[in-house]
Amino acid sequence: MAERYKTGEKAPDSGTYEFDGLVDGRKKDEVTDDEKHVELSNGDTFPPLRSSKEAAYWKKAQG
Repeated sequence: MAERYKTGEKAPDSGTYEFDGLVDGRKKDEVTDDEKHVELSNGDTFPPLRSSKEAAYWKKAQG
C-alpha cells in the first residue's frame, strides 16, 4: 500500500499527490476534479481540501 500523508505534514518528495480520503474516515464524492491532485515540492505542507478546508489524506500519484 502506498504511504499516506495527512494535511499539515511535510511532503517527503516533490511531485503530484492525489486525494486519498478525509482524515475523519469519510470518502467524499463531491471532491472536485481540480482538488483531487496537488503538486508539491519537497518540504511543502500537505493542504486541506480547498472547497471545505477539511483535513485530508494524500498519497503519491503513480507516474
